[in-house]
Amino acid sequence: MKCIAIYCGANNGNDPIYLEQASLLGKMLAARGTRIVYGGAKVGLMGAIASAALEEGGEVIGILPDFLQQKELAHQGLTELIMVKTMHERKSLMNDYCDGVIALPGGFGTMDELMEMLTWGQLGLHHKPIGLLNIDGFYEPLMAFADKMVEKGFLKPENRNMLLVSDNIEHLLVLMQEYTAPRVTKWISKEKI
Repeated sequence: MKCIAIYCGANNGNDPIYLEQASLLGKMLAARGTRIVYGGAKVGLMGAIASAALEEGGEVIGILPDFLQQKELAHQGLTELIMVKTMHERKSLMNDYCDGVIALPGGFGTMDELMEMLTWGQLGLHHKPIGLLNIDGFYEPLMAFADKMVEKGFLKPENRNMLLVSDNIEHLLVLMQEYTAPRVTKWISKEKI
């Protein structure tokens, strides 16, 4: 994977472990020569990952909607900052750049980006690995919810397994490297109603 998209919070969270792990991820990806593409902000976990990667000599591409730059949220030290008009354009461009995705803790924006990539993967629009860095058990409720979707017949097990989860960065990167996307099967009946 030459380029990984990072989805995460524009806040720090309320435990120092979130910032510590975000910085470590940025450093580790830079040391591997893996380019990072992310939302372009200087704040929160987003800023921590970008700054840590840049300090290690890594390449970091930020993609930021115009309205967020007006709020002075843009990270000024990036390898490249690409301005776009909409959030949709941002997500699409991040997908175009990346070979895989890692989501760290975050809020609604992180969930939006993650769910869109999962949906696109389920539909066969991409075959990229999607990793969750499960810092301090942050993603346990999401995994339980995904299991409930399978149990109730709303999600196929092979699509549930698209979520690669670890609380260890090295292990997560191995899972992503070894990932094979599920075959896309017919999931909508063609029977006449």
